Amino acid sequence: MASFNFATWPPQLTPEQLEALTLACNYIRALAWIIIPSTFSITIQYPTTHTNHRDPCPPLTHSRALPPCTIQAARGLQSVYNVLYSRVAMDTQFLDTVMGAEEGVGKADEFTGTLWRGWKKIREHGVPVQPLHLGLFRSDYMLHAAEDRLALKQVEFNTISSSFGPLSERAAAMHRNILASTSYFSASPHLTADNFPENGTTSGLAEGLSKAHEAYGVRDARILFVVQPNERNVFDQRWLEYELLEKHQIHAVRQTLADLAVSASLDPSTQALTITIPSPTNPSPYEISTIYFRASYTPSDFPSPSYYDTRFLLERSRAIKCPSLPLQLAGGKKVQEALTRPGVLERFLSNKGAKWGTRALDLTAHAADIRATWMGMWALDSEDADIAAALNHLPVSGQGQENVPPGTRLARLKAPSLVLKPQREGGGNNVYRKAIPAFLDALPAEEREAWIAMEMIETPRGVSGYLVRASPSSSGTDNGSTEKKVVRAEVISELGFFGYALFGVGEVVEREVGWLVRTKGTESNEGGVAAGFSVLDSVVLV
Repeated sequence: MASFNFATWPPQLTPEQLEALTLACNYIRALAWIIIPSTFSITIQYPTTHTNHRDPCPPLTHSRALPPCTIQAARGLQSVYNVLYSRVAMDTQFLDTVMGAEEGVGKADEFTGTLWRGWKKIREHGVPVQPLHLGLFRSDYMLHAAEDRLALKQVEFNTISSSFGPLSERAAAMHRNILASTSYFSASPHLTADNFPENGTTSGLAEGLSKAHEAYGVRDARILFVVQPNERNVFDQRWLEYELLEKHQIHAVRQTLADLAVSASLDPSTQALTITIPSPTNPSPYEISTIYFRASYTPSDFPSPSYYDTRFLLERSRAIKCPSLPLQLAGGKKVQEALTRPGVLERFLSNKGAKWGTRALDLTAHAADIRATWMGMWALDSEDADIAAALNHLPVSGQGQENVPPGTRLARLKAPSLVLKPQREGGGNNVYRKAIPAFLDALPAEEREAWIAMEMIETPRGVSGYLVRASPSSSGTDNGSTEKKVVRAEVISELGFFGYALFGVGEVVEREVGWLVRTKGTESNEGGVAAGFSVLDSVVLV
């Protein structure tokens, strides 16, 4: 990867020049680039303790500096990942073993086990009426600095509710607008239009949804967005709805799981899903072609068993699910760890014997490149010989823990360089470094199977960013007015690439469709934007 001194970025600017860059606040107001908190005032979550403000001002004046080969490598791998996870979702035996409630992680994780049992019950009642699946994916990476070189390492692969595509496109547009307006005061030769890559995530994700709608075959059907109550990230979702209507003439319907308990019904003969919107005079029934889940990825989305019943009713329908239950399970952290085991990745990439179809690609040539993006990881309950061998090479062997699995013992000994991950999405769930030993002490033995250990990605040090932070007005009154202060702070960035895949019958229809950058202060381990840990950013090639 090309050498670049990240400590020199962003270029130095005068206070007056930095003040001028806050004009981007007006740009994002015009685009409704905002997140709604539970109080329904408008805000952007900043990576500080001061988030009680309504102003949607952008937190970063400069894009993240990244070598072009970083973008090229991730884009080249996204299509391989699209196919890989499509094939994982089609391997029922593998998912039963890894994620199931009889053999896999579902024994220890009740949420995962409940989803798997619902899927198993549907299978036991016969072949699913809808063989097609749709995935809108996002593969997340960070730069790893090791042995005087940089490498792109994967954080995770998301198969459900892969958010912030449309808003990330607008973050890139914001920085291009600043460039056009100010030329960034010619502060760096890198800050030219050619080095700000285009980002067409909105149209790409909508294209994936439209492909599923077309495959369903009923033109007047609608796409169902399953959303959380009081959805905060509504504008990220609305841009997709607008794109579907304006570019593809496809209408969308928004419903929570609670809404669907009343509005959803299946035709007893065809299993077509119909949503009837309540109306005092003229209830409107709509057939659904595609179900796009922006909810149902966390236990809090299911406050009672009836919510699971609604989720399983949707799964039984003829509508194409994005994602289906097996594809949602395929995104589990345990699957990510299982793929790192010897031969497992290669089995999914290979098409020996045309096991994925006579026209399916054999992707084994990409195995080394995929593996090169992974950090070391293992299961806490692992008894594998290589984990036991690693223990023998450490100066302390974990005496007195003879009855503890080698995977847990190794995690304790290597805690300062590890993160522990459960089978959860949405941010705020992981356990990091110094907190690991105490966590392992309190973790019941029967829950170890629900966790994996992963080596921490060690990002380049000394990387800074100019953050626009809002503070209350000098008058001290809470009238929605804020003052903007631009500060230089040390930051870490995460790069995500989006793709879609429509699969299950014939060839996998897939494409890489765009990217996002999330940036946070170095004091934060987590990376979620909606959870308040990081902010949206974009890329400048260096």
